[in-house]
Amino acid sequence: MKTLQTHVLGFPRIGARRELKTALEAFWSGASGEAELEAAGAALRARHWALQAAAGLDLVTVGDFAFYDQVASHIQLFGCEPARFGFDDAASPLTRTFAMARGERSDCCGGQHKDQHGGHALDMTKWFDTNYHYLVPEFGPDTAFTLAAERLQAEVAEAQALGHRVKVSLIGPLTFLWLGSARQSGFDRLSLLEKLLPVYTALLIRLKAQGVEWVQVDEPILGLDLPQEWRNAFEIAYWLLAQSGASIMLATYFSPLEENLGLACRLPVAGLHVDGVRAAHELTSVCDWLALPKVLSVGIVDGRNIWRTDLDAAIDVLAPLLERRGELWLAPSCSLLHVPLSLADESALDPDVRSWLAFATEKLDELATLKAALSGAGAPQLAASRAAIASRARSTRVHSDAVAARVQALPRGADRRGAPFATRQALQRARFRLPAYPTTTIGSFPQTAAIRAARAAFRRGALPLAQYQSAMRAEIAHAVARQEAIGLDVLVHGEAERNDMVEYFGEQLDGFAFTQHGWVQSYGSRCVKPPVLYGDVARARPMTVEWTVHAQGLSARPVKGMLTGPVTILQWSFVRDDQPRALTALQIALAMRDEVADLQAAGIGIIQIDEPALREGLPLRRARWDDYLTWATRAFRITASAAQDATQIHTHMCYAEFNDILPQIAALDADVITIETSRSDMALLDGFGEYRYPNEIGPGVYDIHSPKVPDTDAIERLLRKAAQVIPAANLWVNPDCGLKTRGWAETEAALTNMVAAAKRMRA
Repeated sequence: MKTLQTHVLGFPRIGARRELKTALEAFWSGASGEAELEAAGAALRARHWALQAAAGLDLVTVGDFAFYDQVASHIQLFGCEPARFGFDDAASPLTRTFAMARGERSDCCGGQHKDQHGGHALDMTKWFDTNYHYLVPEFGPDTAFTLAAERLQAEVAEAQALGHRVKVSLIGPLTFLWLGSARQSGFDRLSLLEKLLPVYTALLIRLKAQGVEWVQVDEPILGLDLPQEWRNAFEIAYWLLAQSGASIMLATYFSPLEENLGLACRLPVAGLHVDGVRAAHELTSVCDWLALPKVLSVGIVDGRNIWRTDLDAAIDVLAPLLERRGELWLAPSCSLLHVPLSLADESALDPDVRSWLAFATEKLDELATLKAALSGAGAPQLAASRAAIASRARSTRVHSDAVAARVQALPRGADRRGAPFATRQALQRARFRLPAYPTTTIGSFPQTAAIRAARAAFRRGALPLAQYQSAMRAEIAHAVARQEAIGLDVLVHGEAERNDMVEYFGEQLDGFAFTQHGWVQSYGSRCVKPPVLYGDVARARPMTVEWTVHAQGLSARPVKGMLTGPVTILQWSFVRDDQPRALTALQIALAMRDEVADLQAAGIGIIQIDEPALREGLPLRRARWDDYLTWATRAFRITASAAQDATQIHTHMCYAEFNDILPQIAALDADVITIETSRSDMALLDGFGEYRYPNEIGPGVYDIHSPKVPDTDAIERLLRKAAQVIPAANLWVNPDCGLKTRGWAETEAALTNMVAAAKRMRA
């Protein structure tokens, strides 16, 4: 008799209407207390478990919910909050979580500086190659681990009380250590494994005693190029964890296992989950290597994208595996955290495009259909799946002959500026005559309640276009006036008219569709609504010129044109899977190149092309880096190469490790790059100095994700550190990211201090 079970590795936690965002921001503002926030969390968990159960999943997943980030939750679970925060027993777990995340209270700044506001938040970086951000654990020789499982066990009890069979999701011990940072030079994080494993084993014993049937232990680093000592540690670690008696489902995702395939299959665990989307070619080998009676879980539904699964093709893959093993678990490839919750309320979405999509709840239904079909129970939903797959394949809206012809006609050298950087730099300095340590911002200014209300009224038809445009012009004038009063050298228009740095452009480009409620969590309360990139991309008309020219007309100081780069638009959209990503990036680059040309023709002399997702798109395996970086950097250069030599091109990148791709960042040939460095206390800048980065650079001098206003001394200290690494003549002064999420009072205070620090440096 053949056995099939269905489960998910994780589920979206923000809610259908971003209820978690609302609850978090009410708590942070003081409008509600911990009891209200906890109640909101409990309601979301119950609702999401009910959705899983209603879809027929055999197990619901517990432990994937977090009020800010699952890695931060594990920092508390294993009792390794950094000592620098100075937490006492009176501080609640939620208070401590948000202190680590937002920098509201801490002890020092990198162990070297203490000010009246306390220290900085934990570093934040991307979760593997996704747009989800996690808080980076801090490890050192004095790190200790203690079990603090009360919250997790309470959530298990909640699910059990609702009648659910429970599978707990945990980050594996080796992945947890790998994701952390060593706060002391030369410290080996792996040396902490011996301390962590007893705590982890104790947790598994508790969960088993509580009646948890399975514990999913995520070790996605098995899809990376691991040092040999880390690979060796897996067998030791999992032999010890096996002594707990818990049924462990080891989970890998995002990447093929490759040389780690045999290792993963022979570990002493009860089951192994593999990514059947990104590592489909390895399924037969895993089936061969994974000894019975270990359970094989196949991630057959794409957890990273929103296209419907070709269920017939999936059945063709799964049926032989089921025949050979007799038991199979079916799941999405990874956590569904990376896709929106449901299509149920997407009534405004084009019906054709909507029929091609599957969000989290629809993916649950796909699992149920696959289970029914493989069980021989009949699956009438297969007909709808076949119709949608066929409709998309033959749609005339997907392909454009004009776009294809333009790509084909692209000449050699289309990705090169006219002159080398040194020549451009001299022309630009003569044109703009900026002071030393020029000050600017990354682009966005606070999105006030008035701005959001005007945009919402315009979208629902309650505010005429002329009145909306007038309101946005007034907001732009307000932002320009405040920047001039603060004394910034290079201004921005503030992006009042923009909802999101990718969505804004996608709405004006061919080939994109948009949802009403397709929100995905980026970090904490920050949510994004990625466009659906379903077809060939082209620009019909200028997108930013009118707003930027309006702002430039209000000031004698230069105003930057603000664009999102082609790789970031690609990475932060749900991208079509029917052609190579490189081709889609090239199409976007040509569309954005047209915008650069139009801004320049309108007299805008500084244009910023943001590429915060460049590092994020890097394949997890180094063997694939060169191919990606070749087409990704070329796409940026094609966008920028419309600029004349005296036009200054900026780019911005944030929250990523840049040092291992510095030659490729230099190959972008941007005149100025701004990067996030404040949370690392300028440590991220060291690589640029060692590489002798040739162009100008603006290291972020304060953390915009924290409500804390930095004082002038703190900013000056960071600038002096930066000037020890980068030639002072090439240094810019700016925050580490956009100011969209901050309020005007703190924004003005911080920027005033930033300008004062720059003036001190000039003196």
